[in-house]
Amino acid sequence: MSILSLTLFLGIILLTLTITYYSSKKTKNASDFYTAGGGLTAWQNGLAVAGDFMSAASFLGITGAIALIGFDGFYMSIGNLVAFLVLLYLVSEPLRNLGKFTLADMISARFKSKKVRGIAAANTLVISIFYMIAQLVGAGGLIKLLLGIDYWLSVLLVGVLMTIYVIFGGMTATSWVQITKAVLLLGGSAVLTFIVFSRFNFNISEMFHHVQTATPLGKDFLDPGNKYTDGLDMISFNMSLVLGAAGLPHLLVRFFTVKDAATARKSVVYSTWFIGVFFIMTIFLGFGAASFVGFDRIVDANPAGNMAAPLLALTMGGEFLFAFVSAVAFATILAVVSGLVLTSASAFAHDIYGEIIKDGNITGKQQVLVARLASVGVAVISILLALFAQSMNVAFLSVLALGIAASANLPIILCTIYWKRFNATGAITGMSFGLLSSIILVMLSPNVWNPEPGMGIFTGDPLFAMSNPTIFTVPLGFIGAYLGTILSKAKDEENSFAEVLFKSNTGYGISSAKDH
Repeated sequence: MSILSLTLFLGIILLTLTITYYSSKKTKNASDFYTAGGGLTAWQNGLAVAGDFMSAASFLGITGAIALIGFDGFYMSIGNLVAFLVLLYLVSEPLRNLGKFTLADMISARFKSKKVRGIAAANTLVISIFYMIAQLVGAGGLIKLLLGIDYWLSVLLVGVLMTIYVIFGGMTATSWVQITKAVLLLGGSAVLTFIVFSRFNFNISEMFHHVQTATPLGKDFLDPGNKYTDGLDMISFNMSLVLGAAGLPHLLVRFFTVKDAATARKSVVYSTWFIGVFFIMTIFLGFGAASFVGFDRIVDANPAGNMAAPLLALTMGGEFLFAFVSAVAFATILAVVSGLVLTSASAFAHDIYGEIIKDGNITGKQQVLVARLASVGVAVISILLALFAQSMNVAFLSVLALGIAASANLPIILCTIYWKRFNATGAITGMSFGLLSSIILVMLSPNVWNPEPGMGIFTGDPLFAMSNPTIFTVPLGFIGAYLGTILSKAKDEENSFAEVLFKSNTGYGISSAKDH
């Protein structure tokens, strides 16, 4: 452990805790805690959304995936970027116009059913915890490499910090930590990209030519099929990326932090530019790691390639750049996991406890207290699960969460907004089909069961051959919604469709996050 690494590491912690301290003074009610009072501007929320999405999976996982498997790793960059078109055109504006604090609020704007709200909240908890595991795995490996402490202690440290941010600062602290780390990550990636590109004499052709001889894959490095030899698996993987973002609860709740739908739409445009620039840079970082760090060294540091970016910084810029990039990656993880904890705690406190158990008879202060207690519980569960997933690539772990989001949430969001006949029974069956099919097939897949020890959570042959089941589970989500609707006798929800459609497109009756 070097003094420089420790200094930058502590500096990041001090910066984020300072943000939390000042944010805590502005967190006075439930609206402040859940949505930062709806006070973020378009560019601020755009940076925060980008900060949410530029996670450990993006920076560490995608860079490592490109370095180790070449073209197939690039799918993660382009798929994530295309996902924002789905958010922009189909989800962001109606969600902001219909929701209040959580995704379940948006669905409940049409269906006044505790069962619908309960399952929507359960989906939020499951998806957020899956996604959080990926971030904690990245954190554990990163801090172990940076400071030389054990993996379990690294995960515990991040878990404690993320809980502090949520308990004291709520969404205001989470948003500004995300904005700060987005700026640092874009800046650090730009510096590292410039250095890598300079080693190729600022020549794209030279860079592509060089990587064909720099890895054990040889010329196959630039061809598809290194990871996904099955075309169906590859399509399924990309479906997770493109459709998953529109169902990620921690990303969707960011649209409640702005004053209206127009600002929400603008924030998606800002975030698309920020994220687009970042994902372009991951190509240079991945190629640079493959060329100058080397396959064996990357795998030795972490079998899944999660440490490729910090090792590239060490190789290209020495101890200072290594410490800076590692500290920024740590800030990236802290920001994302804080948002995930807050989203999970909000689903429990607002939806399950406040609206279902207490039937809405709960004060804002009581909700915030329950949310803070729930934050501790969510953090404990996520930390325990992360301890068993150390050897898995964080990008692929995140894609699993995206697949569940695409299957369990997106069909219901779209049907709620656009299908007149859709009813509460359809919402329940659609969410249940999508969630259960995703979890069951993931638990039976090679991501969990692998005959090679250490490559999966359990050693053994998988019962489901595909590593990503989204190509089956997304249709199952829609099928569940359709069958539940046409086979049930409930018709009343059709009467509320006109009101929901009108409000989702106009925002009528909604003035701010505090009073709608």
